[in-house]
Amino acid sequence: MMTHSFRSRLGRLRLLPLFLVPVLTGTLAGAARAEVKLAEIFGDHMVLQEETKLPVWGWADPGEKVTVTLGNASGSAVAAADGTWRVDLPPVPQNTAPQVLTVAGKNTLTFQDVLVGDVWIASGQSNMEFGIGNDDRGAEAIAKADEPQIRLFMVPKATSLDPKTGFVTVPPDHLEGKWQVCSPTTLGGKWGWNGFSAAAFYFGREIHHVTNRPIGLIGTYWGGTPAQAWTSLSGLQQDPVLAHYVEAHQKFVDNYTQASADYPKLKADFDTAMQQWNQNVAPALNQAMTQWRTDAATAVAANQPVPPQPVPSQPKPNAPLPPDGGQNAPTDLFNAMIAPLVPYAIKGAIWYQGEANAGNGKEYATLFPRMITDWREKWGQGDFPFLFVQLANWLAPQKEPAEVSGWALLREAQLKTLALPHTGMALAVDIGNPFDIHPKDKLDVGLRLALAARRVAYGENVVSSGPIYDTMTVEGSKIRLTFKEVGGGLTMGVPPWTPTGTPPPAPTELKGFAIAGDDKKWVWGKAEIEGNTLVVSGDGVANPVAVRYDWANCPFGNLYNKEGLPASPFRTDDWVDAPPAPKPAAPAAPAVPAQPAH
Repeated sequence: MMTHSFRSRLGRLRLLPLFLVPVLTGTLAGAARAEVKLAEIFGDHMVLQEETKLPVWGWADPGEKVTVTLGNASGSAVAAADGTWRVDLPPVPQNTAPQVLTVAGKNTLTFQDVLVGDVWIASGQSNMEFGIGNDDRGAEAIAKADEPQIRLFMVPKATSLDPKTGFVTVPPDHLEGKWQVCSPTTLGGKWGWNGFSAAAFYFGREIHHVTNRPIGLIGTYWGGTPAQAWTSLSGLQQDPVLAHYVEAHQKFVDNYTQASADYPKLKADFDTAMQQWNQNVAPALNQAMTQWRTDAATAVAANQPVPPQPVPSQPKPNAPLPPDGGQNAPTDLFNAMIAPLVPYAIKGAIWYQGEANAGNGKEYATLFPRMITDWREKWGQGDFPFLFVQLANWLAPQKEPAEVSGWALLREAQLKTLALPHTGMALAVDIGNPFDIHPKDKLDVGLRLALAARRVAYGENVVSSGPIYDTMTVEGSKIRLTFKEVGGGLTMGVPPWTPTGTPPPAPTELKGFAIAGDDKKWVWGKAEIEGNTLVVSGDGVANPVAVRYDWANCPFGNLYNKEGLPASPFRTDDWVDAPPAPKPAAPAAPAVPAQPAH
């Protein structure tokens, strides 16, 4: 019998434009089922988290008893009045042999080829979405990707103003929304941006090879998106600094009906304008951009100024916002791409994001730890490991000792986030590309994330980070710096990868340091290693008070530890730079997008 609640929902659904229907799948998923059903994250080939309680949840008829069994572990629950049920299986040990998960009520569901190991969420924006097929060493990785103990799941892209219980519907032949056994066919398959996340795969492969545990990787990412979109409404509400995001969300809620009526025409007009732009403007722009990248690289190599970046002869049309605000709106991605995963048991999360928030590094110092805490609160697993990538170098190479830099402030906010328990940071400031916001070395990103995991999540005594600034002492005309994470000692180093593929020459002096006195005028610093400390001085600075390192969008510092990990950019001062750092503009998009927005 159709309930009144379901009938009213169905009536509202019929009134909505067709382009909004798919995102409501999760809302309807809990209504008036005749059979037991599970949350969509459960499926054949999945990995379940070892050695922790295992929530299994879904829907059934109210009052129906549901029993869940995995090997010798079993548990039962009775569906509530709204049809929801949840069974928490007791912790089960690691198991590399395929298991069967059985869920029995009035009907019985069985899930085959289930492994028990470690499950990691991989999230963020385009440098996490960056597919293995784009990576410099991706072809080799794909060819050798017969890894049956690694399983991949990609959350379909969707947005929503309210938390969903299921994923947006995708065509049956798509790989998204289903667990896949890692193989050359699946890893490099037609999903995402030329395959599964390169950074996540390299991370998972390394963890699997080191621990010998089955690894489940859940990719939930979207290029060009800010951290507030990945944070829940209740999470944003907990800090006054973020109140403007709560207000923005409410405006989308209040305007949703009118926006839904207006959107189809606005979208049709945009599509027409975009088609014309691609035909009339984009070809010349793409050709100019190709030449500019060559000219810019030549200029940098010759230590000459980089020529101005080409601009289109006509501005690119701006896409209208979807009625719910789209992927950049506060809470929208949490609601549609994180909420349906909760409370699936996990080992931890890896995160590569920040570019979209680089215009406000000061706020990010609040927003990012708030987002991490929000996820931990929602999952209810305590302070699970959360590992993130510090922004890589990008844009015009550094020319001044200390530059006004939105990216430097964002990196500082990421560095400060290490104050949260069970966090780790993979440094990438040495493996970026001045002319490409999507550098093609995700192998080192994944390996550095894996080092952080080995220390934070697995308790290994490994050096997992490059040097991190600790203290400073003024000694006459010099400043002495001490560091944490020095490993085997401080040294000069070179990046493990370069965009050109040509290794840089062996360094002869430390670079990237700036020093200033009370006048706040920065000059290049001369740095010398003395044991595990650095001594910095500068011409004309008799009474120094502050030091900065790699303080620019695209720095070139070469301080490493002997394990080959670069030092994090830092500053010893808290001065406010003027003018305020603008958000860097992204390179123009190609005519036919071959990659998601960054």
